[in-house]
Amino acid sequence: MPNIIFTYKGVIAPVFTPFNNDDDRSLNLSIISDYAKYLAKKDINGVLVNGTTGEGTSLSIDERKKVVEAWAAAVKETKQHLMVQVGGTALKDVKELAIHAEHFKVNSLLCLPELYFKPTTAEELTEYLKIVSKSAPSTPLLYYHFPKASMVNIHMGEFLESIGEKIPTFCGIKFTSNDLEEGLQAMKANNNLTVFLGSDTLMAAGCTIGIDSFIMTSLNFIPEPALELLEFGRGKRNLLSAREKQDYINKIITKITYHGTWVETMKIAMSLTTDFFMGPPRSPLKFLTPENAKIMAKDLTELGISINNAALLKMY
Repeated sequence: MPNIIFTYKGVIAPVFTPFNNDDDRSLNLSIISDYAKYLAKKDINGVLVNGTTGEGTSLSIDERKKVVEAWAAAVKETKQHLMVQVGGTALKDVKELAIHAEHFKVNSLLCLPELYFKPTTAEELTEYLKIVSKSAPSTPLLYYHFPKASMVNIHMGEFLESIGEKIPTFCGIKFTSNDLEEGLQAMKANNNLTVFLGSDTLMAAGCTIGIDSFIMTSLNFIPEPALELLEFGRGKRNLLSAREKQDYINKIITKITYHGTWVETMKIAMSLTTDFFMGPPRSPLKFLTPENAKIMAKDLTELGISINNAALLKMY
């Protein structure tokens, strides 16, 4: 049983990192306070900073710290759970980021595996996370399982069965995989650990097998159907309603991602559907063409989503 108790359940929005539309794609931290308030008003009580959606691995160590500091200040007012992704860089820097995050009293840490000298066994992954944990001994630690991106394919059911009490701060995983059989085994492996499903398109399926916590990019701009799906998971809505909500989310995501990769397109969608201009992504990701952004806006309008028409002028 973990020595640190992690009680957060429900949804967490993996937030975008806002950039200015300049040559350096410099940070635009000025909107983060209002961004946090916007999400809080939408009943999003948790945020994940510097994850995949937030382009964390495209930021320098100093930039990642500045983003954390801005969010730490923002959530003092909104009281949202602040999770910070510290992995995806040299272990020395991962440790530095963990120390920094704990200093700013974030609520939890999420950590990718080593991305070059990759762990190949549960034991190797445990040893890596144990090192990270020692740098932030008072903060709950979760592992970021994203095999499609990290190419680390350790079975999460077996990993969570084996970890026991080896890491006092270890509290769970973010499971970003479509293999729900493995996800179910992970969830059943250790009742003291939390499994966040990181798939927008499989939330209803996750609810069906008993997963009750989710980290989904679409929560940034269409949280309502996901929050209703949570009610299905709690037995307060029927399966037909859940299918309808999931189908609606999936239609929106299909229209958005038709134009490029996940972060490239979702970041544009956030700017089109809210009052927050997130700016372009950083290279090697591409800024969508004006033509593709206009098509996306038209498609989303047809699905009943309001578009911020001024956003197109600001973007291009």
